[in-house]
Amino acid sequence: MPFSVVAVRHVEEIAIRRVSGEACVLAAAARAILLQVAHPMVGRGVAEHSRFTEDPLKRLRGTLDYVYGTSFGSPGESAWIAETVNRIHKHVVGPGYSADDPDLQLWVAATLYDSAVRIYELTLGPMSPAMQEEFCQESARYATQLGCPEGLWPSSVAEFDEYWRCQVDALEVSSDAKRIYHELMYSRAIPWYLRVLLPLNRLITAGLLPERVREQYELAWNPRRERLFRAAMQVTRLTYPWVPRRIRQLPMTFYLRDFRKRYRSYTLSSSAA
Repeated sequence: MPFSVVAVRHVEEIAIRRVSGEACVLAAAARAILLQVAHPMVGRGVAEHSRFTEDPLKRLRGTLDYVYGTSFGSPGESAWIAETVNRIHKHVVGPGYSADDPDLQLWVAATLYDSAVRIYELTLGPMSPAMQEEFCQESARYATQLGCPEGLWPSSVAEFDEYWRCQVDALEVSSDAKRIYHELMYSRAIPWYLRVLLPLNRLITAGLLPERVREQYELAWNPRRERLFRAAMQVTRLTYPWVPRRIRQLPMTFYLRDFRKRYRSYTLSSSAA
């Protein structure tokens, strides 16, 4: 294999793992969810088929299983988590929507990619153009693993940006999405020591959302909150990069270890059968 091809393959592996393994990416998780359900069909599907607001931490584990399993897993692990998600999605069907719809799969994957880029760059500084292109193309697997045709994913960052602008301009936040926002961001279903972080999470999430979407959710925003958001990001930008990377990757390490433990139990039970 030519050296240049090896180099490109190496950059691909670094890009998706380097970004998705950072703990700071979790700060944009609520942003990704709110953008997902701002799509009317996704919002309706979640409202009618999901009970994640009753157990947000379980939903978070499911999402991280998929992200980490897809980004860091072996081919067998990646296939297993994709099969698990697809099995759940088969039941998410209703008037005008289906979780197997490639366009909806594309949108959900796009929110994961865009949210990760947004918080990563606010926290660790801008990616190089090469890194962002590689991360963009690697992020296609979040959609294609579930059956979305590869050709639907934008072929470049510029093409993705155009797709993103069009999608955001078309979003219409429904009453279902607003209810999901309230149940998620004011949750009483999480431990008290996490509930104390909800005001900060609401501030950061609102600050990260596109202005048009933030207004449709009717989130309070004014110059004071803008200053608080910028101050929080500035403090994070000044401190987070100094934290040893192995510490910054602790959430990924924890969830990936748990994911692999369950995968091994699955393979052992399958072999026994």
